[in-house]
Amino acid sequence: MQAGEATDSTPERPAPRTPRGIRTRNALVVAAREVFERDGFLDARISDIAKTAGTASGSFYTYFDSKEEIFAAVVEQVQEEMVHPHVRERADVDDPRVLIDLANREYLQTYRHNARFMAVLEQVSQIDERFRAMRLGRSMAFAERNARLIRKLQEQGMADTEVDPEIGSLALSAMMSRMAYLVYVYGHDIPFEQLVTNLNRLWYNALTLRPPADS
Repeated sequence: MQAGEATDSTPERPAPRTPRGIRTRNALVVAAREVFERDGFLDARISDIAKTAGTASGSFYTYFDSKEEIFAAVVEQVQEEMVHPHVRERADVDDPRVLIDLANREYLQTYRHNARFMAVLEQVSQIDERFRAMRLGRSMAFAERNARLIRKLQEQGMADTEVDPEIGSLALSAMMSRMAYLVYVYGHDIPFEQLVTNLNRLWYNALTLRPPADS
């Protein structure tokens, strides 16, 4: 299940079309994230979300049916930021170490920015199957992207072809995710540069990375 997909029992609500409706819905989503991060999912109240958004409680139901539905909207927003990194392909960069470093830095920086909500999502995914599926969908999106990278490097003769791209990607992606959670949610103190340097080294060693042929 991808973020933003409707649940089996609730049809997807059409997006508002008026500027005022769009502003109100966006304000509710922003407010919901603030309340969820502050109070957690179980203790968050719709009345508090509406109050934080500066709207009446009754207006909430114009845009969302439940706390679960607006939580899914926040998940969609956060997932969009995390799954689609801002690192752009660079034609002049052909060293896989540089590309991996850029991607890992982007991931860790984005995770750090979203750490408070990631902690809430992790908790909710343990008690609600719908959000567990959304959490898994986010993880698999990262894994599929990394598998494509590994496969490309193998085809170019720059990575160990004995490593299965899917299994290797799942393992490396899990390492990144759990380390980010340990550092930015649990608060284990590792300076950013030390963290990214060591995680990069584990990537390089796991794939037996070789420089481009013309290096």
